[in-house]
Amino acid sequence: MRILVANVNTTETMTEGIAEAARAVASAGTEIVPITPDFGAESCEGNFESYLAAIAVMDAVVRHDGEYDAVIQAGYGEHGREGLQELLTVPVVDITEAAASTAMYLGRSYSVVTTLDRTVPLIEDRLIVAGLHDRCASVRSSGMSVLELESEPDRAIEAIVAEAKRAVEEDRAEVIVLGCGGMAELKDRVVERCGVPVVDGVQAAVAVAEGLVQLGLKTSKVRTYAPPRPKRVTGFPSR
Repeated sequence: MRILVANVNTTETMTEGIAEAARAVASAGTEIVPITPDFGAESCEGNFESYLAAIAVMDAVVRHDGEYDAVIQAGYGEHGREGLQELLTVPVVDITEAAASTAMYLGRSYSVVTTLDRTVPLIEDRLIVAGLHDRCASVRSSGMSVLELESEPDRAIEAIVAEAKRAVEEDRAEVIVLGCGGMAELKDRVVERCGVPVVDGVQAAVAVAEGLVQLGLKTSKVRTYAPPRPKRVTGFPSR
């Protein structure tokens, strides 16, 4: 089985970290193939960057040379999953939905701890669209930017843990979800400090993707995710 894991930003070191987290939980015989978009922002922390990432990821996936059995979109709260599902028949798993749905198996309510406060509304909106918001106790900001997760991991851990504890104590969350693909490498250290289950979206998405492939399931093409109608599209793919 080959799973394409698409980073939503252009930071190669983050792609490598996401791939490492994915490989840590992948089954024997599952190959993780990481890809980085050729254009876009170095980190995604707002609507402009998210919509740009959606196009960039679709472009990168369409241009990928080689077969694969599933695609993971490794950006929390990002746009574009629906477009990928129109373009592809194989399962497309977004880490936002994979993490939230996994958390719901582990407790009555979950909270998301993400990066900057400006990303909170985007995540809330994506959870609502996915039908996963009802059991979300809160979406909390750690105040750390995506790039600071890499450059200042110790400070990031402290900020994430502090918000996770507040979510448990004040919001009554029973499970914590890490709300950024760039947090994948920090999960084990957060688990040690929180005292509740902690779900990383990248790793949850690997488990979901593997399960869908093993069940022989593919994206429905009856209506919502039917292939785009044949017409002239200028400039896409990018090369």
